[in-house]
Amino acid sequence: HPEAELPPSLPLYFSGYFTFTGGKDRRSGLILTIPLCTEQTSMEELSSTLDYLLGIPSDKCKARGFTVIVDGRKSQWNIVKTVVLMLQNVIPAEVSLVCVVKPDEFWDKKVTHFCFWKEKDRLGFEVILVSANKLTRYIEPCQLTDEFGGSLVYDHMDWVNKRLVFEKFTKESTSLLDELVVINESEKSNQPPDCNFLPSLDPETVLQTGHELLSELQQRRFNGSEGGGVAWSPMDDELLAQPQVMKLLDSLREQYTKYQEVCRQRSKRSQLEEIQTKVMQVVNWLEGPGTEQLRTQWGIGDSIRASQALQQKHEEMESQHSEWFAVYVELNQQIAALLSAGDEEDLVELKGLQQQLSDVCYRQASQLESRQNVLQSAHEFHGTAQDLSQQLDGLLGMLCADVAPTDGAAIQQTLKHLEEKLKSVEGALAGLREKGQVVIDQMSNQTTWSYGKEVPIENKEDIDHIQGVMEDMQLRKQRCEDMVDVRRLKMLQMVQLFKCEEDASQAVEWLGELLDALLKTHIRLGDDAQETKALLEKHKKFVDVAQSTYDYGRQLLQATVVLCQSLRCTTRSSGDTLPRLNRVWKQFTVTSEERVHRLEMACSFHTAAEKVASPEQGDLPVEMEQETYEEVEMVGKTLLDRLTVPVIFPDGSEQYFGSPGDMASSAVHIRDKMKLVEDRKLTLHEEDEDDLCYEPRLEW
Repeated sequence: HPEAELPPSLPLYFSGYFTFTGGKDRRSGLILTIPLCTEQTSMEELSSTLDYLLGIPSDKCKARGFTVIVDGRKSQWNIVKTVVLMLQNVIPAEVSLVCVVKPDEFWDKKVTHFCFWKEKDRLGFEVILVSANKLTRYIEPCQLTDEFGGSLVYDHMDWVNKRLVFEKFTKESTSLLDELVVINESEKSNQPPDCNFLPSLDPETVLQTGHELLSELQQRRFNGSEGGGVAWSPMDDELLAQPQVMKLLDSLREQYTKYQEVCRQRSKRSQLEEIQTKVMQVVNWLEGPGTEQLRTQWGIGDSIRASQALQQKHEEMESQHSEWFAVYVELNQQIAALLSAGDEEDLVELKGLQQQLSDVCYRQASQLESRQNVLQSAHEFHGTAQDLSQQLDGLLGMLCADVAPTDGAAIQQTLKHLEEKLKSVEGALAGLREKGQVVIDQMSNQTTWSYGKEVPIENKEDIDHIQGVMEDMQLRKQRCEDMVDVRRLKMLQMVQLFKCEEDASQAVEWLGELLDALLKTHIRLGDDAQETKALLEKHKKFVDVAQSTYDYGRQLLQATVVLCQSLRCTTRSSGDTLPRLNRVWKQFTVTSEERVHRLEMACSFHTAAEKVASPEQGDLPVEMEQETYEEVEMVGKTLLDRLTVPVIFPDGSEQYFGSPGDMASSAVHIRDKMKLVEDRKLTLHEEDEDDLCYEPRLEW
C-alpha cells in the first residue's frame, strides 16, 4: 500500500507466506494457510511473521485452536519439515492440526525417514500428510479456497491493504492520542503552555481515515476488483479490527474535542495577549510621541503663509495618527467580537482594555481636531487680515492720489466709490474682529495631556499677536476714515465748485437768451402812446429779470473764486465764463438802452400825434399848433431814421431789432400816422384860410 508503512514482520505475509483466509475448521478454529515455495526463508523471518499473525485473533478464538495448512506442493521436504518444527517452537499449544499438502508421489520414499504422527506427543499437535484433493476429509469445502478445491472466496492483496490501513490508523491514532493527552493534561494542570507543542499529525485527517476504515469494516463484504467476483467475508469480531477502530475513534474524538477547547482557550489567550500588546503600543505611542508632537505644535504663525506651513505640518501629523487610529478601529472590532462571544472572566479585562484604548484615542483625536480648528481659524484670520490690509492700502492710495475730476458727476462717482471702499473696509474689520475672537477663544481653551491630566497651554504670545493685529487694523482704518472725511469735504466743495461754474454758465446762456429775445421779439413800438407806455413798463421788468440773472451769475463766479481758494486749486479759475457774462451783459445793456430810446421816441411821437388829432386841437394858439405839427414831423422822421440804424455792441458788432420786414412794418405804421397828421394839418390850414376870407366880407 503506497500510503502504509509495512511492519517489519509483514513482508513475508505480504508475499503470501502466511494467510488467514477466514475459513474455519470443524471445531470453529481458524485456518492458517502457509503456501511454501522453493526459495529458502530464514526461520527468524518465519517466526516473526507468525508471531505478528497470532497477535491478530482474540483470545477466545485462540482457545479454539488453529488448523494449519502447509502447502508444500511447490516446496522441498526439508522446508516443510522446518516450518512444522517452527510451529512446534512458536505455538504448539494453539495448533490443533497441521495438514501438510504433499505433491503426488514425490515424498513417498522420504516419509519413512520422518513420521509426524509418531512425533505427535513430542510436537504437541497432530500432523497429517494429505493430497490436495483429499483435504476436504478434514475441512469443509466451503471453508477452503479454490486452490484446495474449496469454494471460499478470498483476496489476499485486498485484505493485506486493509490491514495496512488498519495498522497505519492504529499507529497514528495511538501516537496522536498520546500527544493530545499530554497537551490536554498540561493545559488542565495550568502549566505554562508550550505554544510550539502541536500534534505531529492532523487530527481531522486521522479521524477521517478512521471513519473511512470503520465504514469499510462495517460492510459485509470488501469490494474486490472491478469484475466483482472476488470478495472476502470478515470473521465477525474475531479479528477485533472493528471494535479497536471504534474504540480508538471514540477516544480520539474525546481527546480531540478537549484539544479543540484547549486550542480555543490558547487562541483566546493568544488573541487577548496580542490585543493587550497592540493596545499598549497604541496607547504608548499616542501618550508618548503623539502627545509630544501636539505639545510642540501649538503656534498659529504670524501670516497666512506661516499658517499654511503649520497646516501642512499638522496634516503630516494627522497622517501619522491616522495609522494608529486605523489600528484602534481594528482592535475595537476584535474586542467587540470577543465581548460578544467571550467568557465571563474575560469581559472585565476586555472592557477595561476597550475603555482605556477609547479614552486615549478619543482624547488624542479631540486634541487633533481642536488643533485643526485653531489652525483653520488662524488661517481664516490671517487671510482676512491680509485682505483688509490690501483694502486699506488701496483706500489709502485713493486718498493720497490727486483729485482731478472733470465734472460733478465724476466727483459723485468717485465719492460713491470711496464710500463703498470704506464700507467694505468696515465690514472686513468687523469680520476680522469676529474671526480674531474665535481664534482667541479656541486658543484659550486649548489643553494638552501631561502626567495623566489635562494641562492648559500658554498661548499669551499668540493671543497678544492676534490682538495687536486687530488694534493695528483699527488704527489704520481710523486714519483712513479721517482722511475720507477730509476727502469727502473736499469733494463736496469741488461738487459745489462745478455746480457754481455750471450755474454761472447757465446764467450766461440765460442772459444770452434774454438778449436774443430782446432783439428778435421785442420789436413793437405800440400803436398809440398808451400802448407804448405799457411796452416801456414791460421792458423795465424784462430788464430787471436780466439784471437778476447777471447778478446771479456774478455771485456764482465770486463763489467759484472763493472755493478755488479754499481748495487751493490755483490752476483752476472762472475761465471765460466771466468775460462771456460781462460781454453778454454789455450787449444786453446797449440793446436795452436802444430799446428804451426807441420806445420813448415812439411815445413822444404818439403823444404829439394824438394832440394834433384830438378835438381840442382847435382851441390851441396858432403858434403852439404849428410847433406840435413840427414836433410830430421831426420826431417821426427821427424815429424812422432810428429804425434803420442797427444796435452797435461795444466790440463793434452790429445787430438789428427783428427782421427787416418787422422794421418795415413799424416804419409804415409811423409814416401812415405822419401822413394822417399831415392831412390834418392841411385840412386845418384850408379852414383857416377860409375863415380869413370870410371876415373881410363881413367887414365889407
